[in-house]
Amino acid sequence: MLLKNLSVLYGRDLKYIHSANLPVLGDKFGKLGQKNGKAVDCEGLLLVPGFINMHTHIGDSIAKDVTLAGSVDSKIHPVLGAKQRILRQTKPDHLISFMKNSCHSMIKKGITTFVDFREGGPEGVSLLKQALQEIPIRGIILGRVESYHDKTQIKKNLPLTFDAKKILSQVVKNSDGLGISGANENSDSALQYYSRTKKLRAIHSSETRESMAVSKKITNKTETSRALQLKPHFLVHMTFAGMADLKLAAKKTNGIVICPRANSSLAEGIPNFEAMAKAGCTVGIGTDNVMINSPDMFREMDYLWKTHMGLYQKRIDPKEILKMATVNGGIILGKKIGSILPGFLADGIFFDKHSLDLEPMHNPHASIVHRANETAISAVMIGGKIIHGKL
Repeated sequence: MLLKNLSVLYGRDLKYIHSANLPVLGDKFGKLGQKNGKAVDCEGLLLVPGFINMHTHIGDSIAKDVTLAGSVDSKIHPVLGAKQRILRQTKPDHLISFMKNSCHSMIKKGITTFVDFREGGPEGVSLLKQALQEIPIRGIILGRVESYHDKTQIKKNLPLTFDAKKILSQVVKNSDGLGISGANENSDSALQYYSRTKKLRAIHSSETRESMAVSKKITNKTETSRALQLKPHFLVHMTFAGMADLKLAAKKTNGIVICPRANSSLAEGIPNFEAMAKAGCTVGIGTDNVMINSPDMFREMDYLWKTHMGLYQKRIDPKEILKMATVNGGIILGKKIGSILPGFLADGIFFDKHSLDLEPMHNPHASIVHRANETAISAVMIGGKIIHGKL
């Protein structure tokens, strides 16, 4: 397929090209100008890399807005939270049905890849895989062993039990890696054991002031310094991480994934992107728990751009925010996705440049970040196939 007369945000710097001929070779992009296959006239369309939602919990799609009041722990604590009680009480077929709904919703909003922290051990991983069987979205599943240490056990540095290790091997075998709840629920020994696994590893860190205080009280170490014992490919949240921990993250991980709307929904502040960038971190963006947040990257980008200016009086270049939703996700994951480049998977969103909310488009990056929504999408492509809308 040859996409002719197409406007495109090209490469890892999302360079705007007004008119280009872009080939799609099977499931990948070819070189600009290279002739290939049937030509499709894309006059009036802007192609943007498919959004990569770098952090979701779509298992709680069945619990939308169930708990609006209360503390963070009362809602989403991995052992005691309302979310966990609901998940344990939900029939598997109901859970699968609502996870499918969230996947369809993401596709319509231009999300072509999502990275899910899947609770429930091997069974939880299996349920999400079943939900994805007939849906073309690319789901990256980070499973979890439902084994947690309390404060006393962390102080004693108890290792994972034999049974937990057996479950871990099943989780790793059947998923894309590990999505660990946090350092405050795991001993150093457990984190170090998890670090030996060979697939993707990620962990929540420094999401709340309380979690940071708990880490200091129990171990006299920062939550992030303990989380880094996992040797994670990326850290999630880092909303209250200090500059020293941000510099450690920049040095020892592929990047940080922030979830601004979720942090705000939980009354826990706004991530300081400027500080993260100053520390040298690559930053991705995610929508987090469906229970408290819609899986909508348009809302996430717009919210971050404006609240960051309001809170820190620092304007972020909208191109940098769009990179968080596309290019940076691919970099953090170490995969050829998130950019329109030769050899990269052909994932993209075709925007109608003449849609009511976008025309006239003087700054395409700003237009996508704070004006676009799903109504401006003409089509969504995943792996070279149009799976939503039409050209």
